[in-house]
Amino acid sequence: MIGTLVPLQEAGGQSNVVIVVAAIIAVGIGAQVIADRFQVPSVLFLILAGVAMGPEGFDVIHFAPDTLSAIVGISVAIIVFEGAFHLKLDKVRTAPNAALKLVTIGAAIAFLATSAAVHFLLDAAWDISLLIGALLVATGPTVITPILEVVPVRDRVAAAMEVEGIVNDVTAAILAIVVFKGVTAERLENVQFLSLFFERLGAGLIVGGVVALVLWYLFEHVDLSRGSAPQSARLLTLAGAIVAYAAANTIAKEAGVAAAATAGILLGNADVPYEEQIEEFKGDMTLIVLSFLFIALAAQIEFSTLAEVGWRGLVVVVLVGLVIRPALAWISTAGDRFTRNERLFVGLVGPRGIIPASVATLFALELQTLAADTNNPVYAAEADLLLGTVFLTILLTVVFQGGLARRIAEALDVLPMRVLIVGGGRVGLALAERLEDRGENVVIVDDRKESIENARELGYTVHQGDGTNSEVLADAGADHAKSVIAATGNDDANLLIAQLAESKFGVDRVIARVNEPTNVDAFEDLGVETVSSSLATAWAIDNRIERPALSNWMTELGRSGDVQEIEVTAEDLTGQTIDDLDDEIPNGAIIALVSRNGDSHIPDPEFTLEYGDHLTVIGRNEAVETALERWHPHD
Repeated sequence: MIGTLVPLQEAGGQSNVVIVVAAIIAVGIGAQVIADRFQVPSVLFLILAGVAMGPEGFDVIHFAPDTLSAIVGISVAIIVFEGAFHLKLDKVRTAPNAALKLVTIGAAIAFLATSAAVHFLLDAAWDISLLIGALLVATGPTVITPILEVVPVRDRVAAAMEVEGIVNDVTAAILAIVVFKGVTAERLENVQFLSLFFERLGAGLIVGGVVALVLWYLFEHVDLSRGSAPQSARLLTLAGAIVAYAAANTIAKEAGVAAAATAGILLGNADVPYEEQIEEFKGDMTLIVLSFLFIALAAQIEFSTLAEVGWRGLVVVVLVGLVIRPALAWISTAGDRFTRNERLFVGLVGPRGIIPASVATLFALELQTLAADTNNPVYAAEADLLLGTVFLTILLTVVFQGGLARRIAEALDVLPMRVLIVGGGRVGLALAERLEDRGENVVIVDDRKESIENARELGYTVHQGDGTNSEVLADAGADHAKSVIAATGNDDANLLIAQLAESKFGVDRVIARVNEPTNVDAFEDLGVETVSSSLATAWAIDNRIERPALSNWMTELGRSGDVQEIEVTAEDLTGQTIDDLDDEIPNGAIIALVSRNGDSHIPDPEFTLEYGDHLTVIGRNEAVETALERWHPHD
């Protein structure tokens, strides 16, 4: 229960407000540092820290209901606004169908299936079951963003999950308040439910739009040059987030979440001045607020409340995390360019975050007040059921889905390194298709509108900009790319792109397309690995004439068969001969070449392997993948 909430200054006698607040912030930042160190989403450590500082631990955090409500409101405004500000339309376009289905079909499945599970398993009335179901629709940027920071999945997967988190936060908050009216007021008709939902959504959209417009006007038309312009921009943005939330909530309760999200999305895509400084400031502010809020809410958890839902509550959580979530993700990502394992990852990683915790806490307070005012114990029982189910779901999904997110991603092999293809023409798109079929995380960089739209229609991640600009390459992810391919039709541009990728970003593998054969020597003199379009076409035609079967098979690489050059990094293979490896070579694969110190040759059975040798393996996809995992276990 949370009925024991008291004013902070009364907790433990004469506890000092400043000391307790400072302790929360210090512990929160410490949790963030530990999370970075172990590459685990920070929300896991934050929620555990909150439990440790609450009544089940050191019992040092106590807030009066009004104080908690105010803290939650302002914090949610900042967090939702910051998450929405980072949601660029270019990112949404990388997975538009999946994102749309996750926030519509997926949200509906989560709402109805979770409500049914609560009703039938916990013997709850339909009104409180629907309330819990509404709250548990939300995942939210507060839990998804920290996960994606340490689990670098493909852009389209990250985009779908981020859009779902932001939009479903809004949906869950508004849907919950509408259902809550049915719990605490007279029975509402279906039409009234819809009216209340769209009334709050509309109020949030309008207020958020107005605030974004005012801020944009101030940035564009008001002289901010006096003093520190970036600082003024940051403070205006912070004020805008809080004003949007508060103004919309004044008009209609819980419309503030929609207002903050709307203002953030509009302003984040408006190309405002000092955008980079604003993002940095909002990121730091959100880090502190998120730490404080997660710990403060987790500190309200009492194990007795969780125990009241018993084993049936655990079954509900298992259904939410391992049945309902995977089902809605599988349905929502069907038909897109998601691989089977990526669809499984989306289904297995959907922890619940701040919106369910904060709104459930506020609703429980109101239900307890109603129980006292009406002397009706049913409201108190519903408050306990609401808190127990929601917090148990949050706790377990954060611990297991959030804490194990990277291990889940590694087990499903959905952590490809980024490959940048600069140039979205016919060559670039054909290469992107082959690389994506092999599971690479491909990003196309181009500044031509027609090429950009064409690539996006085909489902590729596209970054708009001139690839010869180092800032554009940096924004596209060159810092974290394993390969950069300069594939434009301009040799001068390709040479500059290749040099930038090598010298400025230190990319391991840089390959440039050479359109004019006479330029090949100039590229290679500068140490750039090249592929001549003319020569490659001539070789392909020659292979088709002289080696048609091999040519056809090579064309199908990545679909049924594969060729991989594998570096030997398994220490136990050192000193073994090719003949010794006979039993270890997977069925359906052969070792075609061995390379050492730049020399390549077909190995005989007595050839002895050394650490660092490169083996060219040809065979079926799964057989080549098995060989890669066995002979090159180290990244």
